[in-house]
Amino acid sequence: MTSRTRKTSSCANSITRLSDGLGSPIACVIALAAIVWIALSGAVMAQDTPAAPQADTNVIVGYHISPPFVMRDSDGNLHGMAIDLWNKVADELGYIASYRDYPTVLGLLDATRTGDIDIAVGNVSITEDRATHVDFTQPWFDAGLRIMIDKEGTTSFGDVWDGLWEAGYIEAYGWIVFIIIMATIGLTFFDRHFDKSFPGRWRDGFSESFYAVMLVATKGTLPSRTKLFGWVGRVFAAFWLIIGVAVLAYVTSSVTSVMTSLAIRGDIRGPEDLPGRTVGVFTGSISENVMASDGIDIRSFEGIENAVIALKENEIDAIVADAPVLEYYKHEHPDFGLDVVGRIFHPGKYGFALPYKEDARTQDVTIKLLALQESGDLDTLERQYFGDER
Repeated sequence: MTSRTRKTSSCANSITRLSDGLGSPIACVIALAAIVWIALSGAVMAQDTPAAPQADTNVIVGYHISPPFVMRDSDGNLHGMAIDLWNKVADELGYIASYRDYPTVLGLLDATRTGDIDIAVGNVSITEDRATHVDFTQPWFDAGLRIMIDKEGTTSFGDVWDGLWEAGYIEAYGWIVFIIIMATIGLTFFDRHFDKSFPGRWRDGFSESFYAVMLVATKGTLPSRTKLFGWVGRVFAAFWLIIGVAVLAYVTSSVTSVMTSLAIRGDIRGPEDLPGRTVGVFTGSISENVMASDGIDIRSFEGIENAVIALKENEIDAIVADAPVLEYYKHEHPDFGLDVVGRIFHPGKYGFALPYKEDARTQDVTIKLLALQESGDLDTLERQYFGDER
């Protein structure tokens, strides 16, 4: 019995004794009114006492599609290692989650920083810079960067043409073609005037002269009919032979140079081979920051699918991204001719991100992550998605 109840009962007993002592109807009325007043006062005081607040179990979860950590099946349902891990944590804490998709990690972290979402779930790398804007839970996965290349890439005519164009050789070839045409026309006029055995029809004479010019340009030889005018003609012929040999050497060396440059693309074996190459990265990712700081020429993509298309079309020379993401994609697409090469560099760890200073929720989620780690559930999830290779 509370103190207030004991006081109310005591007052009621006193009034009852008073009414018995007075033994009058007026005293009974007064006693009844007093009892009603005391009861109402207790009810009002009980209403004024604030109730203990209940924890908010409704949370908004942000995510970024990044297999095998966050994926969506044909029915639109989310799954993946990070999602499965989060579901275990949410069940333990009694959270009711609603989900929001973000196209990039950068957008996901911005939404976390501004409080648009309550927690970011996925393969979010923990860094010093990010930790100044959002809170991170206990790390739950070791990661790092690796390199993906197209190991079965073939050099097509289009690749060679693009290489020759970028190197400026196509313009030089254009001038060579122009000189060949002008030389053919000039030789036709010359032979028609001085060589009595030269074909009379223009088209026959032009084709004969073109053949002679191309012999000079490609084989460094001259037809016997060019031996005119004695020693003067021979010196003139020798001059054209030198030009033909030079043209042939220039064309051969330029094509060889471009072919060698295209072949070098397959020689990427580690981060030390990336300078001078064009590298694909994911927008807002750690790899984007690392490659940019190293002075590597980069192209940013929102996801791995677009990056792989660019790699297969030789628009980029390699992809640098989180090792488990690249390894999983290669495993799931064995017919794409992709390979993940080199050591893991710039090692990192994944954690869930929450708005800055959400200490209570961060602690709750961290405690559950630690419990799942200690129980072996986290290791079971890792083997489910990566096998025993890690």
